[in-house]
Amino acid sequence: MSTNTHGDHQAAHADHTAHHHGHPAAAAPAGHGEGDHTAHAHHTPAEHHAHGPSAPGGLQITQDGYTLDLAETIVGPGDVDFRFRILGPDGRPVTDYTPIHDRNLHLIVVQRELTGFWHVHPELAADGTWSVRLNLPEAGSYRVFTDISPTPLGRTITLGADLAVPGAYDPRPTPSEARTAVVDGYEVVLEGNLVPGGGELLTLTVRKDGRPVTDLQPYLAAFGHLVVLRAGDLAYIHVHPNGEPGDGVTAPGPDVTFHTAVPGPGTYRLFLDFKHGDTVRTAAFTLVTTAHQH
Repeated sequence: MSTNTHGDHQAAHADHTAHHHGHPAAAAPAGHGEGDHTAHAHHTPAEHHAHGPSAPGGLQITQDGYTLDLAETIVGPGDVDFRFRILGPDGRPVTDYTPIHDRNLHLIVVQRELTGFWHVHPELAADGTWSVRLNLPEAGSYRVFTDISPTPLGRTITLGADLAVPGAYDPRPTPSEARTAVVDGYEVVLEGNLVPGGGELLTLTVRKDGRPVTDLQPYLAAFGHLVVLRAGDLAYIHVHPNGEPGDGVTAPGPDVTFHTAVPGPGTYRLFLDFKHGDTVRTAAFTLVTTAHQH
């Protein structure tokens, strides 16, 4: 698998099938993979509310007895064989998962400043070890997230752990507020606001060469996938769009609508994956919210 980043390291990518693709994201590197990696784990609105706005995912290595166990917490830049396990309440590697949007596990890696983003899908060995070829191009501090639904648990949880790439490190600020992203000739515009304490609708409209895209392709059982991360603590919110391909109601673009709730004020980075022309791309945005919903 190979992963490409966007923004600072923009690169075109082919469809994910190899598990790692980079999809250019405005002002931020991003990566995906279809087979091995691609697509974010998706929570339904009900699952998100189960976490509750006061308990965002991804802030803990252990939740509900399940632990994210990285084989290494320091890896070199460039291609690496990234391995980890999910340990259950009994301390043993978990091998029984309920699929979330066509995958048993969604792995998302971000740079701490939210200037780089990779969404990939590792493969599970019989002994419970997950592995994926991951390419982190530069030194820095990273965060790893796993979206999983262990079958015995019966619901989705997100675990998170820190990962470091040694070397000369020049931190960059989180990208400034932006509602428009341009990726490979596609323009994606975000409408709506993030409101702490309550769910709001976000609509992302996809155009190419100025024309609405009305034939988005299903990607991991949806016309788009959205990951939202808060700068500072990297609180993680993964949502999927209203409706789904083939339901007789949801159109394949140009609009993809998400019901999104965030845990509190802050600066948030939003990463949208969408598929068109047999290629998955990532568009990145920044929104700032300060007021709580009353």
